[in-house]
Amino acid sequence: MTISPLLVIALVCLAGCGSLLRVVEAIWLTIPWAGEKCIYEDIQANVVVIGDFLCIDRDNEVGLGPTVNIRVTSAYGKEVYKGTNVTQGRFAFTTSESGTYLACLSMYHDQTHYAVDNSTAVVSLDWKMGIRAKDWDAVAKKEKIEGVELELRKSAERIGEIKANIFYLRFREASMREINEKTNKRVAQLSFMSLGISVIVSLLQVWHLKRFFLKKKLI
Repeated sequence: MTISPLLVIALVCLAGCGSLLRVVEAIWLTIPWAGEKCIYEDIQANVVVIGDFLCIDRDNEVGLGPTVNIRVTSAYGKEVYKGTNVTQGRFAFTTSESGTYLACLSMYHDQTHYAVDNSTAVVSLDWKMGIRAKDWDAVAKKEKIEGVELELRKSAERIGEIKANIFYLRFREASMREINEKTNKRVAQLSFMSLGISVIVSLLQVWHLKRFFLKKKLI
């Protein structure tokens, strides 16, 4: 079986474009002294997630900067990572269920090295998921591939990831459609129930007024 040169060129171009484009860059967050700042990612199940965070000293250029607390929870509230009084770090996990994953950061108040009240912290947070979380250098060394073969491998991984995302979106769309249909059905039932109650109340009011007028001999 021979491979068309045009197909090889197209795959190389796709791999090159994919390597030039970055789906997600680092997010910069300003963490207030009181309260917390959260970001979320909608991730499907069985996806490797790696997050790198770094706290920047904004108010004081000398010495150590502020430290933060970070907490990452799954779609159902399960804690997958927790860091206390840290300036930088990395968390890594494989998602067990599909849904919205939250990363919440807050200032660590008991700071002996950084006693500036009402200050803020700037944190760089970079989420890497799926193909971006894979160590391609290690893969290349382990499988002894490089150059075009490595780029083709990356392209195949990207295609598989896109396909999985399409199936996930179709599943979400079907779930949302089912929920909408159930909601519309219940709203219709509630509307008919409200209409029935209104008719019954109106008849009772007419009956009561008729009895009242008959009792007073007004009719």
